[in-house]
Amino acid sequence: MNKSQINSRESLKEHLQTALTLELSTIPTYLCALYSIPDGSNTIAAELIQSVVMEEMLHMTLVANLLNGIDCRPNLRRAEHIPSYPTYLPHSDHSFCVQLLPFGQQAVDMFLMIERPAPPHARVQAHDYHTIGQFYEAIEEGFGRVHRSDKKLFKKDTSGQVTHRDWYYGGGGEPIVVHDLRSARRAIHEIARQGEGLDHSIFDGDKQFGQVEDLAHYFKFKEIQLGQRYLHTDAPKSGPTGPELPVDWTAAYPMSPNPMAADYEDQPDVHALMVAFNESYSDLLRHLDKAFNGRPERLKDAVPMMYELKYQAQALMKIPTGHDDGMTVGPPFEFVR
Repeated sequence: MNKSQINSRESLKEHLQTALTLELSTIPTYLCALYSIPDGSNTIAAELIQSVVMEEMLHMTLVANLLNGIDCRPNLRRAEHIPSYPTYLPHSDHSFCVQLLPFGQQAVDMFLMIERPAPPHARVQAHDYHTIGQFYEAIEEGFGRVHRSDKKLFKKDTSGQVTHRDWYYGGGGEPIVVHDLRSARRAIHEIARQGEGLDHSIFDGDKQFGQVEDLAHYFKFKEIQLGQRYLHTDAPKSGPTGPELPVDWTAAYPMSPNPMAADYEDQPDVHALMVAFNESYSDLLRHLDKAFNGRPERLKDAVPMMYELKYQAQALMKIPTGHDDGMTVGPPFEFVR
């Protein structure tokens, strides 16, 4: 059996759980950069990062619906499914490491590695993939392959899935209820095109906020990296040719990379704040796990939890490490049982 092919319901379940972990892997790294930006600084860059975070939340929800659609349970309550940093994207080729970093050129370069588009006609890969797009293409192919041999692949009851009625997270699309092969493919396409662009363009195909289309994640980060906006006439090869996007790379709290609560056990007050952050983060994940497992109405209750996490993270961004390194503590995003 080809290792790079998904040939069974069990393999499909395994790879969709990996996709859920993959999407979760990106959110804390984007949030660290976002929360390291002081209020009033780098406002456009912060808005772009925030928009990506909201769409990554949507991607997690779409993957959860894909799992529910084949009568499998999404899992955000077990430590083996929760990333700790630094980490590699699960099942990837380990060509780069995902880290918790403050806003800066190193962080944005890493974001571009995460969201990089697959080249045209890139090989479909369920393992050792170079781009996330290749991984999702393997999942899409897997759905088609498994459905051909199992006409009962999809669960008829979709009442436990997240719908637009449960969605409280703003622009960037809405959840897709998965009940057949067509809706499964729609959900996968939504995830892939928001990350790398639609049909190798700079846009994701979503029409919102009076714009013709919204930029895919890769090109939002490219705008920040190059300090210039894209026009609707631009293409991936042309780069952005629009107005300047002001970026002050020095306007960020100097967060210590990949902080861990254990590093501050000799500073009880700081350690207590980091432990409290980890508890809030873990509670949020357990809450999302319930929402993704038949209680979609609980998504709205996660909103205040996310704001509380933000305030805790911003407070940690301002606390010196106490290690005479000119850096601050930052949020650790560690899962606790």
